Amino acid sequence: MCGIAGYAGTREAGPILIDSLQKLEYRGYDSAGIAVMDAEGRIRVAKAAGKLSGLIARLEGAYPPGTTGIGHTRWATHGRPSDENAHPHLDCHGDVVVIHNGIIENFQPLKRELLAAGHRFVSETDTEVLAHLIEDAIEGGATLVDALRAAIGRLQGAHAIVAMARSEPGVIVAARVGNAGGVVIGYGDGEMFVASDLPALLSHTRSAVFLHDREVARVTAEGAEFRDAEGRVVEREPQTVPYDPVAAAKGPYKHFMLKEIMEQPECLMDTISGRALFDPPGVSLDDLGAPMERLRAVSRVVLFGMGTSMHAAMIGRAYFERIARLPAEVDNSSEFRYRDPVIDENTLVVSVAQSGETVDTLEAMHEAKRRGALLLTVCNVPGAQSTRIADGTVYLRCGPEIAVASTKTLVASVAALYLLACHVGIVRGTVGPDRVRELLEPLALAPSLLGEALRREREIAALAHRMHKAEHVLFLGRGLQYPVAMEGALKLKEVSYIHAEGYPAGEMKHGPIALIDERMPVVAIAVQDGTRDKMLSNIEQVRARDGFVIALATEGDEEVASKADEVIWVPRLRGEAGAAALLLPILTVAPLQLLAYHIALWRGCDVDQPRNLAKTVTVE
Repeated sequence: MCGIAGYAGTREAGPILIDSLQKLEYRGYDSAGIAVMDAEGRIRVAKAAGKLSGLIARLEGAYPPGTTGIGHTRWATHGRPSDENAHPHLDCHGDVVVIHNGIIENFQPLKRELLAAGHRFVSETDTEVLAHLIEDAIEGGATLVDALRAAIGRLQGAHAIVAMARSEPGVIVAARVGNAGGVVIGYGDGEMFVASDLPALLSHTRSAVFLHDREVARVTAEGAEFRDAEGRVVEREPQTVPYDPVAAAKGPYKHFMLKEIMEQPECLMDTISGRALFDPPGVSLDDLGAPMERLRAVSRVVLFGMGTSMHAAMIGRAYFERIARLPAEVDNSSEFRYRDPVIDENTLVVSVAQSGETVDTLEAMHEAKRRGALLLTVCNVPGAQSTRIADGTVYLRCGPEIAVASTKTLVASVAALYLLACHVGIVRGTVGPDRVRELLEPLALAPSLLGEALRREREIAALAHRMHKAEHVLFLGRGLQYPVAMEGALKLKEVSYIHAEGYPAGEMKHGPIALIDERMPVVAIAVQDGTRDKMLSNIEQVRARDGFVIALATEGDEEVASKADEVIWVPRLRGEAGAAALLLPILTVAPLQLLAYHIALWRGCDVDQPRNLAKTVTVE
């Protein structure tokens, strides 16, 4: 995710903003900028495409003067990296300045409306509409904080927004909408800080407030005031961030596993930012490293991984077939080299491994390399062994995943494979401009909808209490939901020690149906993805044998709800039907992660470090 920094105090803001942004460089970015306001309300902006070092060199030590400011590092989504598209963004008159993380899903109609009203735009970004919306509200008599509230009321998607206005010197306002971007307010001694993540604050303060969904903060050097979406004042007490770096890294969460589940919308945004380009539509994998001529010559794809990564690879197989129109197969890394695989220089081999150090996957990669295949890897750790073996890498950009049970790296791997399949399709000429637009439209919506799915945590925790004494659980899915069923079963096994199996639903009558009785919970993934009607038949068969059915269903599908004992609702993913269905695994896997987590809590298990498991398996 893009980095956010803000400061209001008595010191010069510029150096503090640059220092804070440097502490967020691990998140990745392709441009950077700062805006500083002086005591008279004059706003000066300095920004540049490229790394922070380029911006620092451009400034030559001459920071814009002022003790209030905001800064940003950006991954491009709307408009390629350039000085003009870098944040911060100003309104027409230079009176309002904004930085923003997220994707404004309805920015085109908002931009058309603003253009018709006489506003002038200088960038290609979606973010610039925010500056103009806030400008309009202030000109209509609103305070800065109310202007921001009015602006976010018109946005679709998930966002983190920070703004300043000439009309209110010394004031920064910040808002969080959905779960695709964090905002932290830090309390110093006569000074205040704003950031997208704790590392930017920890050298200045250990006292912080994490903004909630649709909460707005008004920050001055003296402190912060918080309001909800309706404008009511909300009392928030700063919490002390522990000096223990491990505890500090957990933020407000009890366990790393929960933290990593809940930060998946932001992680998804990190993975797609700068790669999925929405206006004009396109896919940019400039850092992939694979030669274009070899990608054009590919006639077949082989994917492999282990555990959670293999489940991501199974979903990726469908992406290469349905998007790039290439025959594809998937294998377990540990089995790949024992079957004397038939691959050659026209075979694209894709390894999926969050750590990039799993020995079975590395050995499979060596085997593919020996046989002349074009070898790519999907990996979360820069410089990992898999990235050194491969001809090219798609990095997940998730940051460290501490819990042993992988969660956020699965969602990121699915998104990375989706983009890779789109890229290969574009390079090979099987995906044209209209199809690219269809494929990317639901991807833009996915982070905010994933946040909606995660907001049902309390309901899922209550269901977990009902299930936590079960000895066996069956997970059923079809098509792209079959790997999700396998992943749901794996997560439950890993953290709660309950025996669980994931099956293709059509296989149920070929054995597993014999196990079903009133003591056997069955999780059936019956979302509207083209296989829903057949899943209804499976649910009927389970109910006929007194099985306890938990259905994952698309919001509003009362027919599925009427046939299940319990329902976990999944948001409807808008967009062209076929493309939207391809991305549904991103929304269906998160509730199953939460279910496993809360069942494990009820059973008293160590969710972050389950018995007998290691994060990376380095021996066969």
